[in-house]
Amino acid sequence: MEALLNIDYTIDFVAEDGALTAGKPAQDLEDYIVKVTKDFYDRGDFVVFAIDNHHENDKYHPETALFPPHNIEGSEGQKLYGGLEDLYQEIKDEDNVYYTFKTRYSAFAGTDIEIKLRERNINTIHLVGVCTDICILHTAVDAYNKGFNVYIHENGVQSFNSVGHKWALEHFKTALGAKVI
Repeated sequence: MEALLNIDYTIDFVAEDGALTAGKPAQDLEDYIVKVTKDFYDRGDFVVFAIDNHHENDKYHPETALFPPHNIEGSEGQKLYGGLEDLYQEIKDEDNVYYTFKTRYSAFAGTDIEIKLRERNINTIHLVGVCTDICILHTAVDAYNKGFNVYIHENGVQSFNSVGHKWALEHFKTALGAKVI
């Protein structure tokens, strides 16, 4: 069994009017992300949704000084984007689907995702979502340090920083030994 981690593919990060949007490049991922998510689900693999969660006016969170408010708990902007939200609503109650909030860049920081993966004897993870050079990168680094085999879906990741996106794709291969597919 393998796992697919959907990271931050939400309205705030993807929609044209999202609070911290990667815009059209991220919107163009929708069909691919929905398809790969459905494929993993249909095979019985573990599908994880690791979604950024912030509280309004949280002066203690380090991102507050770096980015505008985004993915505020319970907001419309925190919902999954487009067809991914529709798919999630169809599959959310299944045993091989797990949705969790994260409060840092890495999907592993402060969550129980590693425990969920280890319980299922999963040692290979696939990453899709946004942003390539922030949350995908930090998740991949943590996964590498925890001994997971990491696959990055090039057609399933994007950023609002095209230079950072390209750099991260190369970094996954050269510094983490991840497979970019």
